[in-house]
Amino acid sequence: MKSNIKDKFKSVRFKLFTVICILTMVIISVIVLINNLALETFYTYSKTETAKKISSEINNYYNNGGWTNNINSVLREIEIKNNMEILIIDKYNDIKYCSNNDIIEAVIQSLNTNRMKIIYSNNNTVIKRYDESGNNYILLTSNLDNSYSVNIRIPITPIKESVRISNETLWLIGALMIAISGIVSSYIAKKFAQPIVELNNITKKMARLDFSKKYKETDTDDEINTLGKNINIMSDKLESTINQLRKNNNDLEKDIEEKTKIDDMRKQFISDVSHELKTPISLIQGYAEGLLENVNSDEESKNFYAEVIIDEAGRMDKLVQDLLKLMKIEYGENQFNDQYFDLTEVIKEELKRHTMVLEEKNITIDFVDSKKVKVYASEEHIRQVISNYITNAIKHCSKVENEKKIVIRTEEKNDKIRVYVYNTGERIAEADLEKIWDRFYKVDTSRNREDGGTGIGLAIVKAIMNNYGNKYGAKNFDNGVEFYCDINKKKN
Repeated sequence: MKSNIKDKFKSVRFKLFTVICILTMVIISVIVLINNLALETFYTYSKTETAKKISSEINNYYNNGGWTNNINSVLREIEIKNNMEILIIDKYNDIKYCSNNDIIEAVIQSLNTNRMKIIYSNNNTVIKRYDESGNNYILLTSNLDNSYSVNIRIPITPIKESVRISNETLWLIGALMIAISGIVSSYIAKKFAQPIVELNNITKKMARLDFSKKYKETDTDDEINTLGKNINIMSDKLESTINQLRKNNNDLEKDIEEKTKIDDMRKQFISDVSHELKTPISLIQGYAEGLLENVNSDEESKNFYAEVIIDEAGRMDKLVQDLLKLMKIEYGENQFNDQYFDLTEVIKEELKRHTMVLEEKNITIDFVDSKKVKVYASEEHIRQVISNYITNAIKHCSKVENEKKIVIRTEEKNDKIRVYVYNTGERIAEADLEKIWDRFYKVDTSRNREDGGTGIGLAIVKAIMNNYGNKYGAKNFDNGVEFYCDINKKKN
């Protein structure tokens, strides 16, 4: 609340209102001051000039002699018109014209007292100011060309009352002007400050990098409208520049992320290869040295040594190929060319490819699905998943209740097709169900190298499924283990 009040006091609208009110008060005060200091002086000067003018006119009238016969009526008219008293005396001190006895007495007093103040004097005319019974007068005495003496008395007492009344009137007018100017200035300030407030709000948003608000331009050709146009131009340019900077920053972050991925992939690849190739390299090195040193001279032993070297070299090649494939899938380097294809046909082809191994191990295959099952995915990668599941099932399939069996089936689940691959054999420990999807993780560490694979088959399945965002997993049963994965039925 206090903050809002402070903001209002700081606003241009309030400042403009305050300035106009103060200016009005100053103007009224100056007028009152001038009224007090100058009005009475000006009024006295004006009356003095009037008295001199009338004296000059009377002198001209006598000189011209045009109104001698009706001088009394003319002088009476002058008295009434100018609110004055006139006394004319000839050179013999005979009264030629007199307004009343008061002026005669005033003229006599002017000769016998020093209480009158001379405010003007020259060779022919003297003007004095004096007080009488609380009233102020000016008295002009002037010698005419015909040797007459003219005396003119003008009261100036009403001017003090006029000054007081005019001051009171001015203060009243000032109060009304302040009230009216307050209302008018408030309206003007609102109209004047509104575009400034709008520009202020726009610049505040710009400071927060929000360029959504624009100044509403008008047809007026003034500084505020020009400023608004320039702010709009600046806002557009800043928005464009910042968006470009953001884009460049995102691209840079992506480049850094890609570089980091590549570095991580390289490090992981080197680590995996160096770890997994130690054994085959040691075997190859040992058997090769045996051949060189003729440890066994018979032909059969030599052939055995050579076959081991060839097998280990092939194992190394397959390991490297699988690692490269996994790396490409995990880091998005492998292209997924999705299309519609028959999943049933792919499963049949993979089973046919493993027929020899299945027969050698006396494993029964249960897959009866003559109908076509259309899915939308990369046939190459789904074929890899099916092949890895079948290979994994063959490796771990063992006889249960006099039966070695692999069961493959499909099931429709909403917009997915779920593939199940079940094999009879030992259950997987619950603690290992999540770990088997990690590269090089083997449940049975005592398994010999002939039965074991590269250890990344299920890791490849995991990478492919993660690419599609589909579910995968393994589940234990009483007589074996079942692996599953989901495949999209149609394009998302």
